[in-house]
Amino acid sequence: MDDAKTRSRRQILEVAAELLEREGAQALSTRTVAAAAGIRAASLYQLFGDKDGLLSALAIHAFDLYLAEKHTRAPSGDPVDDMRRGWDMHVDFGLKHPAFYLLMYGTDRPGRRPPAARAARELLMTFLDRAAADGRLRVPPALAAHLTLAAVTGVTLSLIGAPESDRGPEVSTRMREALIDTLTTDAGPAPAATLATRALALDATLGDADPATVPLRPVETALLRDWLRQLAH
Repeated sequence: MDDAKTRSRRQILEVAAELLEREGAQALSTRTVAAAAGIRAASLYQLFGDKDGLLSALAIHAFDLYLAEKHTRAPSGDPVDDMRRGWDMHVDFGLKHPAFYLLMYGTDRPGRRPPAARAARELLMTFLDRAAADGRLRVPPALAAHLTLAAVTGVTLSLIGAPESDRGPEVSTRMREALIDTLTTDAGPAPAATLATRALALDATLGDADPATVPLRPVETALLRDWLRQLAH
């Protein structure tokens, strides 16, 4: 895409994002966006196709904003505390940008999600992999990620749908702590670690290790990691 088209596309997305946040998705149409951007509707169709194409692009734009906020926070020395901070940032983003959030995590087409959603999940996995390597996870990181996303999106969507007067902060906090209690174990001396947490820690360490430093053949490493995951269940 040449520079002129890139600039036009960015301008249209900025205008559409402003309309979306001010009036909601139901008020968004290709004609209203084109008029607000000062272009012909045909030009918008050339760049985005139809309204669905525009909404998909807006969802990706929303994930970019979300990830930009996430990346402003450097990891702390405690991966479980990072999970708490990540949860709170997620909920805060949804409440600040409800129309964006509904595009990102609400869908009427099962299995449809913007590609940037994968980047958000990968960012979550970095915290969970660290927690596993530190012996703090009770379940495999992939399962922890699935449970975390299900819980945090459910809480955020329920808060968005509630009147502001009913949005008690304890709802998000209690759900967050219940999930963390289920997924993690307290930091402590190595002898206190359970077999499952030790297995997950070793699996995470093998996953991060340079294959050249592992005294096993790749097939043996894969088999060992499979056994470790079974021990963790």
